[in-house]
Amino acid sequence: MNSEPSQLLPHPTERAIIFIDGSNLYAAIRSLNFDFDYKKLLVYFQQHYRLIRAYYYTALGDDQDYSPIRPLVDWLAYNGYSVITKPIKEYMDPTTGHKRTKGNMDIEIAVGMLRMAPYYDHAILFSGDGDFRSVVEAVQELGKQVTVVSSLQTQPPMIADELRRQSDLFLELNSIKEHLVRATP
Repeated sequence: MNSEPSQLLPHPTERAIIFIDGSNLYAAIRSLNFDFDYKKLLVYFQQHYRLIRAYYYTALGDDQDYSPIRPLVDWLAYNGYSVITKPIKEYMDPTTGHKRTKGNMDIEIAVGMLRMAPYYDHAILFSGDGDFRSVVEAVQELGKQVTVVSSLQTQPPMIADELRRQSDLFLELNSIKEHLVRATP
């Protein structure tokens, strides 16, 4: 694992694909308290890599007339992102009897990272979820580099230690905040 304190080094010929765990990134930027600009994210990584694609993964409630995430998902789809969604599942918790929701996108992200491996040299994973350690290891075994973007500066830290250690580079989200924050009008 290599840690770059604030900047990525340019690799203009390296093909890169971004994989964003939407709910995990949302929790991190909310905890870090900044207004995230997804267009700037693309520009920032295009300055460092030959960006092939950016995937954004999220679960959506399809039984609702309006989902608060719907405008973001629509905007992303029209502005350079490939958006992967699935419906949120509702179930009854047998222990408490309360209605719960489930919308985990881990399998979809892992499959995407493996399926797209022939087309990139470098995967950029926006997530701190330790469940991704195995897929990071698998794509590394295919000769790919993996940068994980998350945060140690949130309370509690958003990045799982095992994922941070497995990555080739851990990029602290807060250290690139200036490149990703929405400009105030």
